[in-house]
Amino acid sequence: MTPTIRATLRTLGPGVALTLALSGCAGSRNGDVVSAEQTPGAPSTGAAGSDPAAGSADAAPTAGATGAAPSAPGPTSPSGRSTPPLSATRPPTLGPPTAPPRWPSDLRKANVLAGRITRGGAGPCYGLVTDDGREYALHGPDKGAFATGAWVRVTVGPADPTADCGPGTPASIVKIDPVG
Repeated sequence: MTPTIRATLRTLGPGVALTLALSGCAGSRNGDVVSAEQTPGAPSTGAAGSDPAAGSADAAPTAGATGAAPSAPGPTSPSGRSTPPLSATRPPTLGPPTAPPRWPSDLRKANVLAGRITRGGAGPCYGLVTDDGREYALHGPDKGAFATGAWVRVTVGPADPTADCGPGTPASIVKIDPVG
């Protein structure tokens, strides 16, 4: 027995050590030889080494000796109760989509735009073109200077009716941040 197993058995106590020793788990190591009595499906010898195939009256033949498949109990859960076997039926799977989605799968806020500044400067008017080609005329005093071609993310609000910032859908700037 290895020193690690001995130390473990000392800490577990005599009851657990005795159980492990009786069940054959205490001394198992990789490379140990397994006897015929411990091999599943191997014919077992009866009392005092008698051979069941020899016709001994007190030895019952095993599943391995008769050629029939051994009947294994169902799987057991950690608590020791047997669990029902898993179903042989495969669960249904989703096939490939037949058409593109009707609406974007990514949720986005309607009042947040991202795009490239087409009319820049120190404000208060800016031009913005989004990735889908929509043009916006944005109005926002004291929002900073943005160069033409800069990529920005803009939170917009309702348009100011007194401001005319050129071509595009009018909107007022609530917040504007450079991207990248």
